[in-house]
Amino acid sequence: MDSIKFFPMGEDALIMEFGDTMNIEMNNTILSWKKTIETAAIPGVSEIVPAYTTLTVFYRPEDIFAYHPFERLKELILQLSPPLSTIIKKKQIKEIPVCYEEPYALDLKFVADFNKLSIQEVIQIHISQIYPVYFLGFSPGFPFLGGMDSKIATPRRTVPRSTIPAGSVGIAGEQTGIYPLASPGGWQIIGRTPYQLFDQSHHQPTLLQSGDLIRFITISKEEFQALEGKHVD
Repeated sequence: MDSIKFFPMGEDALIMEFGDTMNIEMNNTILSWKKTIETAAIPGVSEIVPAYTTLTVFYRPEDIFAYHPFERLKELILQLSPPLSTIIKKKQIKEIPVCYEEPYALDLKFVADFNKLSIQEVIQIHISQIYPVYFLGFSPGFPFLGGMDSKIATPRRTVPRSTIPAGSVGIAGEQTGIYPLASPGGWQIIGRTPYQLFDQSHHQPTLLQSGDLIRFITISKEEFQALEGKHVD
């Protein structure tokens, strides 16, 4: 408990900070606390949002029933204890198909040239890792992934694109991620998945969730077209 720091964020949110190192152990700890707080069903808590090293707990101050809602919520959280034995557990790996061919791989050659690798080497390195989904953010369903090999790390584009197609798989620094919706962005685009990562009409709008593990697999343009727009449970 001593390692967790608590900070207010405005009048209706509490931030729990677990450290300054982004890794899978940190992510598992954060997700374990998220589940524990959700299970506790503390009156007034409205939403719990994980990030790389923090957990933000949103609440309705009028429902905390205390003169200092932040301090009272902090006290209630400190009374909880996540089960350490279940923080790290075996999870099923979800496979995300990606076409690394033109016209979907807008910046693949740049990434290869920047890292003095061949295009095929970049693809092989990218598909060889298992990536934990640390959290969703930026846009609905956008997965921030850990675990990318630094051999293909590449800076963001100097000039962001005004529109990046939905499903685009990109690299920014030592991170990789997937654009669930068409949007502006500056990540280096190395491929595209035909899967639909966000569908508001679906019973589960986001394909991926915090804590998931994913692996990218290569597909051809023909396979991409056959699978395009598919939302997988």
